[in-house]
Amino acid sequence: MHPWDNTALSAKERAQLLVSAMSLEEKISQMSYTSVAIERLGIPAYNWWNEALHGVARSGSATVFPQSIGAAASFDPALLQKEAEIIGKEARLKYTSYAALGDRGIYKGLTMWSPNINIFRDPRWGRGHETYGEDPYLTSRMGVHFIEGLQGADPEHPVVDATAKHFAVHSGPEADRHHFDARASRKDMNLTYLPAFEAAIKEARVHAVMGAYNRVNGEAACASGTLLQDILRRKWGFEGYVVSDCGAVEDIYQHHQVVSSRAEAAALAVKNGCDLCCGMIYPCLLEAVEKGLLSEEDIDRSVLRLMTARFRLGSLDPVESLSDEAYLELDSEAHHALSLSMARASMVLLKNEGLLPLRREALHTVAVIGPNADSRKALVGNYNGTPSESYTVLEGIRRLLPDARVLYAEGCPITGGSPEKSWGEADDYRIAEAVQAARLSDVVILVLGLNGEMESEESAESAGSGDKIDLELPASQRALAKAIAETGKPTVLVNMTGSAVVFPCAESMQAILQAWYPGQMGGIAVAETLLGDVSPAGKLPVTFYSDTRQLPDFGIYDMHGRTYRYFTGTPAYPFGFGLSYEKIELKALEAEKQENGDVRVTVQAVNPCDRAAHETVQLYMQWVQPVSEMPLRQLAGFERICLAPREVRKLTFTVSRKAMRVCQDDGTFVDHAGSMRFFVGTVQPDARSAELTDTTPLMTEVTI
Repeated sequence: MHPWDNTALSAKERAQLLVSAMSLEEKISQMSYTSVAIERLGIPAYNWWNEALHGVARSGSATVFPQSIGAAASFDPALLQKEAEIIGKEARLKYTSYAALGDRGIYKGLTMWSPNINIFRDPRWGRGHETYGEDPYLTSRMGVHFIEGLQGADPEHPVVDATAKHFAVHSGPEADRHHFDARASRKDMNLTYLPAFEAAIKEARVHAVMGAYNRVNGEAACASGTLLQDILRRKWGFEGYVVSDCGAVEDIYQHHQVVSSRAEAAALAVKNGCDLCCGMIYPCLLEAVEKGLLSEEDIDRSVLRLMTARFRLGSLDPVESLSDEAYLELDSEAHHALSLSMARASMVLLKNEGLLPLRREALHTVAVIGPNADSRKALVGNYNGTPSESYTVLEGIRRLLPDARVLYAEGCPITGGSPEKSWGEADDYRIAEAVQAARLSDVVILVLGLNGEMESEESAESAGSGDKIDLELPASQRALAKAIAETGKPTVLVNMTGSAVVFPCAESMQAILQAWYPGQMGGIAVAETLLGDVSPAGKLPVTFYSDTRQLPDFGIYDMHGRTYRYFTGTPAYPFGFGLSYEKIELKALEAEKQENGDVRVTVQAVNPCDRAAHETVQLYMQWVQPVSEMPLRQLAGFERICLAPREVRKLTFTVSRKAMRVCQDDGTFVDHAGSMRFFVGTVQPDARSAELTDTTPLMTEVTI
């Protein structure tokens, strides 16, 4: 028995004993994501790379929840925390099972490289659907609850480790990420790019942070003294470990050319606090120490953090026993039920001219048309596991309409073109079948969109970029939509994308439902929503612009003109927008300053209907004549509610004094001297939302 095997000691004490017994070479061997076994010290091999974006990913069967952007549309952090608890449980079950069989490979550990809490600042970014949207407050709330659910309630014995990524200014362009320098003002850093990470550190106590590929204001993110030392550790007090994105330390030398050798790149990253490398460059640390580029004490600091994490997780202790009954909780019916609950909550109804909910008794023949109508790929997004059961929209409709005739037609390939074009087949070869199905039906459910391979990160498959060039759906889908619209049949457009797009023939669609990438149970959730079994209450976590001409250059990280907080144009559908089948009434808005400087906002929510009402109530704040420019408006609170028939409920929001401070151009905060306006409604207080809903949020003003 080794001294560090004493479980009565703390994880850090055990780690200190272990590190003191390791040679320099052995220490360095533990700083790469593929940490090798050290038999003389009783250290088993460990692969740090695992993924849990919306379910345990790339590791066989696991429950697949809606993509993160869909979870954000739920505006329900508590539900997301329940999802994360299941993900953590499934990850722990898989790890224990694999380790007991001697399998310690990739995607089988307890260190989950999720969540992605970057800000989705531009709808062209291919990885935007991995995030919780464009708003720092919404992202913070969702991120904190996901991390807390994943890690569990006991910080000394976490279920798994969460990793907040990608620190900190990272949102494309994907093709340039290995050499790009994201330039962000101190004001934009503190108002937009950093808040979610600060919340992850200070509130959720996230155990790990992942650096980004790009530079940030000249410094490589994975070797940035400003980010990793000044902000993360000194200012925020982060005590966990930092891991690089995969290949990002190599980029410091090869692409950013900040240094002139691999050893210098590795040394720079470690000295500035990047403890673990996802890549092949950290073996160069031995050369770096020999050349005096860093000291063994620098190595010790990182290895101590990593070994503390492994002791805390139990990955250095004997593998716990796992009963068959416990293992069968993995990918279980109860977990699938929560995936369905999140899918239901993620649905955002953008248009409804009285077509929805569909009446079963009027549906004899239904046409389900489109390239995503029967696509499992469109259910799962990316960074996903393999669902043991799943339901496409076509399958969901058939399941919920057993007495109706359901006609299916693909209509077109998702990206267009005929596989037999060289033999004379026309590109629109599937449209005639779709038109015939539409003509024979009482209603058309047109399912368009993209998938997680078309919206993606930089990869060989995406030819260097998974970003979108524009906001249009492929030409084949636009042609299909036009042909269906011309039939004159009542049509609901179901769009399955992870980002904002321009809807083809939107004016001819009687209803539009944004379904995102809704997870394994998504087809059932879509069908239930269309048929009124579930009332939609999701809201857009991103702005849907009219076209790319409304957007600044993709590579500019200045926030002016971006997102609802700084955009002065007219969007197609605003952030926070989403319709429901019932309308609640809000009244008796009051706001009162508290002794500690916080503001307490209360409002009465009334359901005037004889059926339950589902809605998401949102609180926005606006600075009146601030001393420095601030966002046009800022989400400051929200609550998803279900009111019983005729129920009246008092809702209370608290806006902290800190949240109302004004950020000056140099990035420093000062108290706001003046008034704050507070708006409470089911949408944000903008002209387009008022036009779409014919409602205006309540408003009150308080002197701060």
